[in-house]
Amino acid sequence: MAERTLTDELYEAERRLQAAMLAGDVEELDRLLDERLVFTGPPDGACHPQAKQLDLDNHRSRRQVMTKLVEEDLTVVVADTTGVTCFLGTLEGTFAGEPFAMRLRYTRTWVHTDEHGWRILAAHASPA
Repeated sequence: MAERTLTDELYEAERRLQAAMLAGDVEELDRLLDERLVFTGPPDGACHPQAKQLDLDNHRSRRQVMTKLVEEDLTVVVADTTGVTCFLGTLEGTFAGEPFAMRLRYTRTWVHTDEHGWRILAAHASPA
């Protein structure tokens, strides 16, 4: 049996992230998001430092509820203990009670440590 590579593990981490977003699984999101997470993206293109707590709070309170997440394309690149995932797909759900449906491109920068495995340090989303 072939040994799993960091690239294999990053593909798995990205898929775990997608499943956690769809399920509103705050515990899994907490494991996958770095404490220093910075997010840039919709609706206003603003840069949000300390985005981990905001994201967890939105899922925990059900302010953000995902009802559909369909991956169309995923590219993964690993250089030592840094990884990048480029996701293209459709997301649907509600935010603050308002429905949304978007086709988005996410670029996520991941860092790998022995303690936590792969965790997202930075993410950027834009309409596709």
